[in-house]
Amino acid sequence: MSANPIPTETRTASGAPIELPIKSGELLRGLSSERTLELETLHGNGDLMRALDILGIAGPLRTISPWELEDADGRHLIHAGGYAAVPFGEMYPPLIEFIQSFLTENRTPGLPQQSLSEWRAALSTNLVSLLASQTPSHEESQVFFSNSGAEAVETAIKFAKATRPKSKTLINFSRAYHGKTVGALSLTPNEEYQDVFKPLMPGVRTLPYGNVTALERAVKELGPNDIIAVVLEPIQGEGGVITPPKEFLPAVARLAERYGFLTIADEIQSGLGRTGHWFASLAGGLDPDIITLAKPLGGGLVPIGATIARKAIFQTVLGGLESKRHSSTFGGGSLAMAVGLRSLELIAEKGLVERAREMGGQGLARLEAIRERHPGYIKAVRAAGMLFAIELRHTIKPSLVPGNAELARQLGTVLAIRTMHRHGLHVCYSNNASHVIRLTPALNMPIELFEEMFARLERVASHHRGAWQMLPKTPLRRLWRLARLALKS
Repeated sequence: MSANPIPTETRTASGAPIELPIKSGELLRGLSSERTLELETLHGNGDLMRALDILGIAGPLRTISPWELEDADGRHLIHAGGYAAVPFGEMYPPLIEFIQSFLTENRTPGLPQQSLSEWRAALSTNLVSLLASQTPSHEESQVFFSNSGAEAVETAIKFAKATRPKSKTLINFSRAYHGKTVGALSLTPNEEYQDVFKPLMPGVRTLPYGNVTALERAVKELGPNDIIAVVLEPIQGEGGVITPPKEFLPAVARLAERYGFLTIADEIQSGLGRTGHWFASLAGGLDPDIITLAKPLGGGLVPIGATIARKAIFQTVLGGLESKRHSSTFGGGSLAMAVGLRSLELIAEKGLVERAREMGGQGLARLEAIRERHPGYIKAVRAAGMLFAIELRHTIKPSLVPGNAELARQLGTVLAIRTMHRHGLHVCYSNNASHVIRLTPALNMPIELFEEMFARLERVASHHRGAWQMLPKTPLRRLWRLARLALKS
């Protein structure tokens, strides 16, 4: 008998030593696309991966430069995807160099929940300082860190509820997107996402986005004492890059001041430069009580969410001996804090907020020109800084498939994503506007690639006199496989 027997936990049921099937070193050398697809469909979100494979866009993708990708077939792609969470492109060298220095030189715990953290202190200080530079009313605000935008929204909901415990109603808006955890999903009025999870959080009143009259009527009907908060995106990203009328955000601010309810601005996609402002809500005339942030803070590399709240709100939830009433194991982790800190610095140092505003204007002009030349393919275009939306003409008229209008819209969009991929563009689906494709290029994308991005888009449009032409240009076998996958659900 061995003097040091192997513990039973390291053996299989048959008694053989446990050996994990895939080694990390293999991945550094590169796993084949066929093997990757096999494993993803077997153990992950298999049907999503099957859909991407049917479309011929599953990848895996390789990074050529921060702003360029290559697919499994060697096709060159300009990276306009990333859902606004990749502010500098993929593996941006200055950020990678900083992370390498952090991993070599840092000596603080990775998860310092029960101790001071210089990284957490620095990032919270910089975020509040940045916000206070735009609105002095937040100079004493405090920050709670989490791991995603949805978690940041959940935190905001709890903060608001605790601050107005006698009130019952959260007001949100049509086509809003706040995430898919239960509280955030309750504020995301999309039946596709909500349906099987009902009942969700009670006390949500959904109003038409941007409609001041509807908001005023709801406030009078509910009574100000019944309203916990108005929760909104100052610009709706997943809703298709929708900017509200100029009078909307000031009206929300006026009503909140008059009646005393809170305002929560979801700046997860619109904040920190993407729309050409540090905070789109402030630029639009609203000084929110609570702001949620996430995507660009992670630099495209680490998960991070942040909820900034006025001091009185923060202290209501986490004051005194109740300071552990809300917590997150990984929130405030040193690596995430370090990346968030450096990401903020890079946005400021490189002037990316101003660049997004300037390049966004140029990009919108290019989009409008393309739409004018190809009206059969593109119905409308919109932009907010470097957040671009392309609303497509119908590939199949929804009226021709009664009861399946949404499926018809989705089919047209995924065919357009496939077509754009084949012409060298990696783009974004819109979770709350299935007929809209978005471009979210890195805020520091070189000008020559930025211009080529629109040139490639125009080539796509020029190959299709009407959006319907994408159907006969898609192999019948792929359409059949897509139809079978759609019928499965």
